[in-house]
Amino acid sequence: MNEIGPNFIARPYRGVSVQDVPSLESAALLNRIRSRRVYRRTEFIVAVCGGERALVQLERAEGDGIVVDVRDARVLAGPEEVAFITDDTVDTGNAGQLAGAARRSGRDALVYVVEGRYQHVNFIYAPAPLRIRVVEVVPPHPPKLLDMATTVLGYDEDLPPLELDFVAIDLRELAAAHPAEHYLFPCRCAGLDLHATVDFLDAGPPEAADWTLVGCERSRQIHEALYGQEPHARVDFCPLLIEGSVPGPELTLLKCCLRERGIEREGARMTVPWGASLEEVRAALRSLAGVAA
Repeated sequence: MNEIGPNFIARPYRGVSVQDVPSLESAALLNRIRSRRVYRRTEFIVAVCGGERALVQLERAEGDGIVVDVRDARVLAGPEEVAFITDDTVDTGNAGQLAGAARRSGRDALVYVVEGRYQHVNFIYAPAPLRIRVVEVVPPHPPKLLDMATTVLGYDEDLPPLELDFVAIDLRELAAAHPAEHYLFPCRCAGLDLHATVDFLDAGPPEAADWTLVGCERSRQIHEALYGQEPHARVDFCPLLIEGSVPGPELTLLKCCLRERGIEREGARMTVPWGASLEEVRAALRSLAGVAA
């Protein structure tokens, strides 16, 4: 039988069978399961007795029939180690959603058995989500890169449980730290309210002004191309610049305006384009999580 470690879930969850049994005592439970045949895709049994549950892993005998003998079985978690959760918002094929249900339950267990959407059942063994820092500018709210990463976690069933730690680069704070009467930002975004004159580079103001450009290197290049000169002053909000040229040890997702397509990994840091697609964000998260492309 395959070893089971932290964050393990049954994939696909049709390999989990829920069965009522007369006893959850280990020897009696294993004797019962070893003496019976099972559907040929069954890998795990959630045994239920008197409102309690145990989790059993099977080794099936070879055979072409729709049901096969059980060659061996072992108890992965007894009733004192299993927490049962009912949450019809959970996709039980998604490890992150299972880990989230476990966390929200507030219960301390080795195995969390979750009855989720469509009353389908799966489990997660010793949930230990990976933490990924998402570095992004605000406004807007929600931050786009964080929103996209959250969307990916909601549907990618190959990812292990991930928790996203948002690290904000606040454009309003950057502007306030560099007082000016006139600011130029790369583009419009909701929530950018300043007590100063504000223009937007993508709107193409007809003439340069004595403004402070709050923008990255690409914005500086566009400014020079449009107006034939450097901006009067500039405040750089590039996540790569703010984070530093040498990646730290923490898993980190950020974006860079100089990357037009594709993703790049450097140590524990993954960079996506400023206008990243959902698939690029997904590929970056998979790389950070160690999931094959």
